[in-house]
Amino acid sequence: VKRWSQTKASERKLLCTARPNWQSLSTTFFRKDLCHKISLPLYNILFLDEEALLLRVEPLVTVGQVTEYLVPRGYTLAVCLEVAEATLGGLAMGVGMTTYSHKMGLYQESVVSYDMVLGDGSLVTVSAFNQHSDLFYTLPWSHGTLGFLVALQLKIIKIKPHLKLEYVPVEGQKQYCDFVRKSCGALDSNTAPPDYVEATIFSKNKAVVMLGTFSDVPPNEQHKVNHINSWHKPLFYKHVESFLCKGREYEYIPLQEYLLRHNRGIFWVLETMIPFCNNPIFRYLFGFLLPPKIAFLKFTTTPGIRAMTFTKQVFQDIVLPMNQLEDQINKSEELFDIYPLLVYPCRIYDHGEHRGQLRPPRKDQMVPGTNYSMFNDLGVYGVPRLVKEKKPFDAVKAMRRMEQFTRDCGGYAFLYADTFMLREEFEEMFDLTAYEKCRVKYHAEGAFPHLYDKTKPEIDVFEVGKKYVNPL
Repeated sequence: VKRWSQTKASERKLLCTARPNWQSLSTTFFRKDLCHKISLPLYNILFLDEEALLLRVEPLVTVGQVTEYLVPRGYTLAVCLEVAEATLGGLAMGVGMTTYSHKMGLYQESVVSYDMVLGDGSLVTVSAFNQHSDLFYTLPWSHGTLGFLVALQLKIIKIKPHLKLEYVPVEGQKQYCDFVRKSCGALDSNTAPPDYVEATIFSKNKAVVMLGTFSDVPPNEQHKVNHINSWHKPLFYKHVESFLCKGREYEYIPLQEYLLRHNRGIFWVLETMIPFCNNPIFRYLFGFLLPPKIAFLKFTTTPGIRAMTFTKQVFQDIVLPMNQLEDQINKSEELFDIYPLLVYPCRIYDHGEHRGQLRPPRKDQMVPGTNYSMFNDLGVYGVPRLVKEKKPFDAVKAMRRMEQFTRDCGGYAFLYADTFMLREEFEEMFDLTAYEKCRVKYHAEGAFPHLYDKTKPEIDVFEVGKKYVNPL
């Protein structure tokens, strides 16, 4: 980076990592060929501090690696994504949320410090309590546009070997929305919520809410241990769906398997690629091959497939206020009519002047007596009903309406997915005031791409969208 900074300004290209696009989980393909690429082969777990409950890692350590390392030692990340290929550095520079987030918040709340190489080649340690605190709050959601991350320190939590997971089927939209809000503490900060809370919505009026608590398995309940990730077992969401008929029940799941429960089926996206993946014969004979590597799927993406990733399918995670959960589900059904839907409750904190790219939650969204609001991730993955029925579907129009709904609610789109916002709309959703100041102060201006340019699709989604409105 220092050598790059010493070249003539007119000859410099913007900086980015040399990591190929196909190795990332983003649905976009940023034009790295137009940038000056810096190699960062940083794959190591550096230090576990069991007294302070901290873990120091390099940015390319994956969720799968860290889970395999921590769980046998009696720990896990405070916010641990369900996809094994996700990197801890990618989550730190982007965003992450999981079923423990109703207690911890977004992934960024679990980060204690970042080690960053800035645009002038200097190495700085960034924390909330040193002279770089302004940068600390703007690094999340920055997607590598403020510097190169070379190490980070994360909070971990103590665990037990198993999770007692209770499956609660609920009928009626208001009933299951109220049950989720009550279970996660969105209505009362004095509620003692379970360790993990999530909901899978199978139709407008039917959902299964899952409540997980760290647990040892009593000797007389060993038969209730379920190895959900065994190659021959149903994909997790299908297992969850079965409780709509079985009724309320619980079981014990080895924690490492629970943490990666959605990995094998890539949530439920795998079924759109392999329609027979839940067939018992297929699972028994070929289940050990699952899941296909997301990196391989990206590596084999052709221009035609790339166009269809947003015109014929939906891959979106959206952060929305939980007091409007019913509205979220109704809007998703109106625009996409895709089920299942994923719901993870998550605290969004009001950090006052240290707000970064997220605006403070609105007063009517706050949990009484706290400095946070309860939002949720709405995960919409799959093929819209109109596409399945071979009818015209305007993906760009539908997504822009969803983005408008998100802005109106004070929510946020995850930027790993395709976005359809113009620059002014993007700046309405995200507060870039502190971000722009940090770009200048920390030598990112002229050295790294801007956040909007880095995260917008590399293709003209408006033109491509017009060509794919009609069924194939």
